[in-house]
Order: sequence, then C-alpha cells, then structure tokens
Amino acid sequence: AEMSLVFDEYGRPFIILKEQDRKSRLKGLAALKSNIMAARAVCITLRSSLGPKGMDKILVSGDGDVCVSNDGATILERMEVENEIAKLLVELSKSQDQEIGDGTTGVVVLAGALLEQAELLLDRGLHPRRISDGFELACKVACDHLDTICDKVNFTKDNYAELLEVARTTLSSKIVTRCLDHMADIAVKSILAVADFDRKDVNLDYIKLEGKAGGQMEDSQLVYGVVLDKDMSHPGMAKEIRDAKICILTCPFEPPRPKTKHNITIDTVDKYERLYNQEQQYFVDMVERVKGCGATLAICQWGFDDEANHLLVQNKLPAVRWVGGVEIELLAMACGARIVPRFSELAPEKLGTAGRVREVSFGTSKDRMIFIEDCANSKAVTILVRGGNKMIIEEIKRSMHDALCIVRNLVRDPRVVYGGGAPEIAAGLAVMAAANKVTGVDQYAMRAFSDALEAVPMALAENSGLAGIETLARLKQRHVAEGNPRLGVDCKQTGSSDMREQKVLETLHGKKQQMLLATQVVKMILKIDDVISPSEYA
Repeated sequence: AEMSLVFDEYGRPFIILKEQDRKSRLKGLAALKSNIMAARAVCITLRSSLGPKGMDKILVSGDGDVCVSNDGATILERMEVENEIAKLLVELSKSQDQEIGDGTTGVVVLAGALLEQAELLLDRGLHPRRISDGFELACKVACDHLDTICDKVNFTKDNYAELLEVARTTLSSKIVTRCLDHMADIAVKSILAVADFDRKDVNLDYIKLEGKAGGQMEDSQLVYGVVLDKDMSHPGMAKEIRDAKICILTCPFEPPRPKTKHNITIDTVDKYERLYNQEQQYFVDMVERVKGCGATLAICQWGFDDEANHLLVQNKLPAVRWVGGVEIELLAMACGARIVPRFSELAPEKLGTAGRVREVSFGTSKDRMIFIEDCANSKAVTILVRGGNKMIIEEIKRSMHDALCIVRNLVRDPRVVYGGGAPEIAAGLAVMAAANKVTGVDQYAMRAFSDALEAVPMALAENSGLAGIETLARLKQRHVAEGNPRLGVDCKQTGSSDMREQKVLETLHGKKQQMLLATQVVKMILKIDDVISPSEYA
C-alpha cells in the first residue's frame, strides 16, 4: 500500500505516493548525540590549524580551483558542509570573522570542546537545558575574569610599537611568517593612515588590497594613494604626471547612438563626408571639453574609440579606460573629484588632484599598473601584495585582512589580553573556583565549561609538537602557584612561558566574543531534540 491509483474528473489516472513514512526522524537523546557528533567532526578538522605552528589545508573546488589556507572561516566556507548542524559552525566562524576578523579557528575549537563536555554530561543524565544554563553562567564568569586580567595598549599616530606586537601575533599563524615585521608594519601604517582618532573608528573601505603575481612576499608595499590594475590607453602617452588634475568620467568616448533600431542610407560621397566630419567633430568636442576644464588625466569607466584615443595622444592628454566602478568611487574619494556622467557637465571644480601619477611595469612581463599618489584626501591607501602565485597572494590578502581588522579593533578598544592559551587557562581556573561556590546541578556544567576552555591551550601545545597534557598540567600548576595570568603555551620554544616577554597579544574584545559566540551556538545545538529530514532517494 505504498501508492494508490486515483482518477480525476476527466478520467485521467494519477498515482498518490505515501511519503510520510519515508522521512527519517531522530528524537530525544539520539538527535542530540547525532548533532553533537556532526559538529565535532568539523571541529576535529580545524583543530590542527590552530596556532603559529598550525597546519594548512588544501581545498579543491568543483571546477579545480585550489585554495591553500589555515584561516578557519575560509576553510569552513569552502568545505561545502552538507549537515545542517555543521552549517551552524560554519556560520559561527563567519560571524567571528565579520565581527572581529581573527580567532575564527579558536572559536570553532572551543565550541567543539564544549559539545564534547556536554555529551559527557548528557550521558550522566543531566537535562540539556540545565547544561546550557550552566554554560551561560560559566561564560559570564569567564568574561568578567578576562576584564580583570586585561592590559591597555598605549599608542599614538607616531608611536605604535605595541600595535605592531598585536599585528605580529595575528600574522604569526599565517603564511606571511617569513616577513612578519614587514607585513605587520604595512597593516598598522595603513590603519593609522585612515583612522579617525576623534571618533575612534576606522573605515576599512579606504584600504584596498591589490595583488600582483610575481616577485617575492618582501616586495609587498603600502601605497599612500590608489593603485589601478590598468595601463595608459595608448603607449605614446606620458608615463608620469606631476600635480595631476584628474577628471573621472562615466560616459564613453564615443559618438552618441540612437536607442531605437535605425538604418542610415548613404548614397553619395558627399553624404558620407558629412557624416564622417560630424563624427570627427564629436570627438574633437569631447577632447576639447576635457582639456578646457583644465584636466591633465582622464579616467574613464568605459572604452574609447581608436579615433578618440588618437586624438587624446595628439592633444597630450593621458587617459585610462575600463576602470571598474568600485575603483572609480575609491579614486573619487581619494583625490576629491566628482564623478562626471556627461561631457556637458564637465567643470574645473569637479576635478580631483594628485601629487604624482605614474605607470609602473613589473619584471619582464607586460603587466603594468598605475599608481596615483599624494592625493588631496590622503585617507585612501592601497596595499600592493606580491607573491609567487595566485594562491599565495589570495592567502596573504586574507591574512592581511585579519591583521587590519585586529588593529582596527584596538583603535576602537585598546584593551588586550596575553595570548598562547593563557587567558583560557586563567578563565578556566576562575570558572572552577566559581563552580565550587554554586550548589545544585549548574556546578557540573560550569566545571565542564572550565574543562572545555583547556582545549585551546591543549591544541596549541599538540600542534607545536609538545606533550599536551603535561604542558597543560604544568601551566595550570604555575597559574595557581604564581597567580600570574600571563603564562601560556611556549609554542616557539623560546624557553619562557610568560606571554608578556614573548609579546603575544590578543584583543580583549576578540577573546570575549569567541567565548560568547561559542556558548551561544552550543546552547542552540543543545536545544534541538528532534530532527526530521526527507529520505534520500536511491
């Protein structure tokens, strides 16, 4: 009785299938266990990527694009996870990436550890809601404790040594470790160039990341201005312009065309001559208008006719064509120009200014770029990233984005904690102490939260080739004995566990956000007790 044959009012037969019993359904504890298992599978994948000695992952997409990364958010995004619970963890690392920019791997590792502890408590017979309430309490204790052990970073526009330390910590787990100081320096200088210290905010739209394959990582540079991945439209144009007056056009250098379909019948030489002269006149007028308003460089969103290009060269007016919309807007902001949609609206006050515009060629290739420097509004900067191949450049761009976000967070809130798993151990001990004062079932969940926090220093130690349990036990003992909340895992084997000496800094806001987000996701997963999914057809 899987299906029944029915006839409609016209006598046409159709079949009704009974689908309901085909749906797979998990209830109660079985549902929770399966969800926890799925989420932990994702966490185990990411665990080996944590810390300065973390491993990279290669992800190959369906069309053969290769991506090498150890940035948690990027790995999860490209993994194309099917399971609905595992997708929650992908969203988790994405929200950490959007809010903080760094710590995307750590937040998933923490969530996985919390779920592992929750599973043990479920086996003991605790109710999922009581577990999540206990986790919530413990998370509050941990965040309050971080507030008490944090330090403040002091920096000004000229003295930014401490900002460099934080940027170095962020970049130390990335591909750019070979020229760490150089990259950290670029990240900090670019943020300081565009930061608004009165409002304590940074608009990252002013910082453009541009990549060019070829060259070494050390060749990456910070350009105080805008870099366009274009060249001058004609090889005969000037390659360098000083004190340029820039006009930005979003209209094409072409004669106007009627919108409707049209045919022009030309039957005499005279008519052809008149049409030709009229078309020439259009071009001459366009170039005259641009020259007339005092422009020394034309940047156009569309293309030019060869005729127009030839006239521009004759009139000694350099021009760049096919510049994208985003770049045009950034350029307008940088050099203080107004974007002109029609030639009839050109006026001297709509031009932007730049101290120097130059065309730069790279290596032996024909690749050229245009650098527009010393702009009127010096807020816009470009980070030009160089590297051996496209994959490396993409990974450096992601690493730089993380560093930029972290430095921006410090401009907003200059409080930091010391890294290397030290804040997790300190917060874990604080939660354990608080759990001893709590009566009732919540204390078990709080102790479990404290154990879960230790997963981060443990993973750091294991990834660095140290004995995980031994290292962790030694650190915990020293934390209790010395009362020093700065002791963390010595990943680089320098001989000192004090993270202040090693200068490993993380933002307080980022650390707290990690704990809050991980706790929220775990609470959400623990709330689900019934999973109804359609069966897969064979």
